[in-house]
Amino acid sequence: MAAVTAQAKRADARRNIESIIDAATALLAVNPDASVQDIAKAAGVGRVTLYGHFDSRTALITEVATRAIAQTEESLRDLDLSGDPREAMAKLLEATWLLTHRFGAIVVAAGQALPPDELRRAHEGPAKRVRALLRRGRQEREFRADMPVEWQITTIQAVLHAASGAVHRGEITAADAPRLVTETVLAALAAPAS
Repeated sequence: MAAVTAQAKRADARRNIESIIDAATALLAVNPDASVQDIAKAAGVGRVTLYGHFDSRTALITEVATRAIAQTEESLRDLDLSGDPREAMAKLLEATWLLTHRFGAIVVAAGQALPPDELRRAHEGPAKRVRALLRRGRQEREFRADMPVEWQITTIQAVLHAASGAVHRGEITAADAPRLVTETVLAALAAPAS
């Protein structure tokens, strides 16, 4: 009987965790300042239960951001990036933007709550794809090679995050963001004319 009770508690805890993460994802996607109280209420749990699973708002945002990045990585996995590096980068940026926009203000919340090293670690998976494309574009003399690849990746991530924040603040529209992101990044990456 004790084993059945323990198993039921574990299943209940897993449901609570998933409810909390789902509620946090939904709320943070539209409001990066959503409170723990708002998230707990939306999840149908108390603050004590939420804090029993996530010891801080930052820990919860870390989990939400990590899952959003994992879902983004899964969605981008089969994207065909062959051919011209500039066209491939444009395709990757547009697909990445659509996913970034889907997760909305989570990008803003993560940028506010997470230390830069943690945010960088969360982006490591998706950065591998960008790194490979940048290196290929450098070899083909389409992308500039006079600055570190890691700086170029940081720049791309910063432009995507800035676009997300600008849409959230109403400075640009979500419809204009893919073009602005792509043009900005490709201009920054362009190899100097010989």
